[in-house]
Amino acid sequence: MTLSQLSRCMIKNPVRMLQAIAHRAAVPLIAFGLAGCTNSSGPDVADAVYRNGYVYTVDADDSVQQALAVRDGRIIYVGTNEGASQLIGTNTKVTDLGGRMLMPGLIDAHMHPMFGGAALRMCNLEFAALTIAEFQARIQACLDASAENEPDGWLNVTGWYRQAMLPKGTDPTRATLDALRTKRPIMVQSSDGHTVLANSRAIQLAGVTEATPNPAGGSIIHDATGAPSGIFEDEAGPLIKGAQPPPSAKDDIASVNAAMDALRKQGVTTFFNALTDEPQLTAFAAVQRNGMLTARGYFAPLINAELATKPADAVAWLKDLAARFDQGPPDVKPAIAVRHAKLFMDGVAQAPAQTAGLLEPYLVNQGTDTHPDFVSGTNSGQIYLPPDVLKPMVVALAKAGFDPHIHAIGDRAVRQTLDAISAMRAQVPNPNIRPAVAHVEITDPAEYPRFAQLNATPVMSFQWAKPGPDSIDATKDFLGPVRFGRMEPEGSLYAAGARIAFGSDWPVDPLNEWFALKVGVTRTNDPALADKYPGRLNDEMGLLRKAALRAITMNSAYTLHLEQDAGSLEVGKLADLIILDSNFFTIAEEQIANIKVLMTAVGGKVVYQADGFH
Repeated sequence: MTLSQLSRCMIKNPVRMLQAIAHRAAVPLIAFGLAGCTNSSGPDVADAVYRNGYVYTVDADDSVQQALAVRDGRIIYVGTNEGASQLIGTNTKVTDLGGRMLMPGLIDAHMHPMFGGAALRMCNLEFAALTIAEFQARIQACLDASAENEPDGWLNVTGWYRQAMLPKGTDPTRATLDALRTKRPIMVQSSDGHTVLANSRAIQLAGVTEATPNPAGGSIIHDATGAPSGIFEDEAGPLIKGAQPPPSAKDDIASVNAAMDALRKQGVTTFFNALTDEPQLTAFAAVQRNGMLTARGYFAPLINAELATKPADAVAWLKDLAARFDQGPPDVKPAIAVRHAKLFMDGVAQAPAQTAGLLEPYLVNQGTDTHPDFVSGTNSGQIYLPPDVLKPMVVALAKAGFDPHIHAIGDRAVRQTLDAISAMRAQVPNPNIRPAVAHVEITDPAEYPRFAQLNATPVMSFQWAKPGPDSIDATKDFLGPVRFGRMEPEGSLYAAGARIAFGSDWPVDPLNEWFALKVGVTRTNDPALADKYPGRLNDEMGLLRKAALRAITMNSAYTLHLEQDAGSLEVGKLADLIILDSNFFTIAEEQIANIKVLMTAVGGKVVYQADGFH
């Protein structure tokens, strides 16, 4: 073989040649090359070639190429049109991108897909800003549409945007639901997932009375008479949820299938389920066995506040789930991984809940709505896992090889979480443990450099960094100008060297990855809402476009130990890729929200293709 022939063979067979070099193959490279070179109809040509495009690789240099080739579910070539053309055989599917953008599939590092799929199938208030009358009318319509379930069938309602109730500060109670024309038990789940509202029938079936103690990590809110008001915060919510029959296996599978359909249309090729349990794992495993899992699934079973006090029991439970459900290293076919654990340090910052743990109390209004006077109050939120619980739990996880994924929103919760991770690093010197801290909405600047120092990834929901009911109406005055001024500190964390990953937290918000990325760059809301919520959230910096895109690709891949197989378009990696109708880097910033995915491929297999795209 001549040097020119070997060069051409390297183009055709980069994976095999690189493997030979990496493993110092005993046979001479020239001989290896001869064995690998075949004619254009042989086994070493590409299964698919994408050319004439803007191929954004997210490699170490953020390089842009023209073409990409796939064989057996992995990328075998990234480069020029000319190089890719030499891999085209008689059976190669060739896609002319026509200048469109091809990029790695999205990796969503914090979501709740089965809950999201279920929300698509149930009574849904759709995140609307509602008066009490409108709130009641929407739920009554759902009751009327399912009247066959009277008098004992539960009605579960989702998509309740509690912070957007009208007028500002309105909060429904059990009486709001009791006034509806039904005898059925009703449970309404807030969109942020931290509050449950129940009617009297549901509270009765749950056996909750004025004497029922608050569970660890949660609060039962009482009215002026001492009776349960109908509001259940955080770990009190399961008191109501546990009183109803669990969904059937058929229902769970239907919810997973609905989620998969939504994810592939958004371009999500890998997801991290940030709060899971055995029924969810069972449903996803069933869908995977049927060949309908169209994204790679990573799962973090929830260690609640009670179980966290028993680290040995928690780890034994995790190991059992992993032994039964984890399907091993990533491969071409989407599979299930159980290598993380979810912990809650606190709740949410928004009024009226205000359960996020702060270093200083929330402010309270001692004036009026027209002449407010906000002064320091007495409520500093909640810490569900105190240091003497969190530190040994995180250390135990690391020793067992599980990555902790910790919800922490308030600055006190973030600080104590990083303190626990620091203790973990000192006691378990295993650099391969990759802790993540979810949300970190209100973080003291002293903590910014600690994320990089501890190799802890902040997983942030970019869409929250905009003016809206949850940030302006329910948070701004209660935090005061200093804390609100640094709310959602993506830019400051990036400047401090943190590896920021993205998680949508769906269904806390509608699943719209491109709107979230737009907000990550601009920190502005939908232009249609500019009259009510104009401008940027605060003076915090937005992210550069390439940083926002890396957060939802390579950085998220890193948190999942997936960076060697996905997150960028490089030779040898899995062919998880998407085609966009617009170029993320050249369109106007506000137009990023309008990007549509034309095709999604996972392991080289096309799992979604928009109508009219070929």
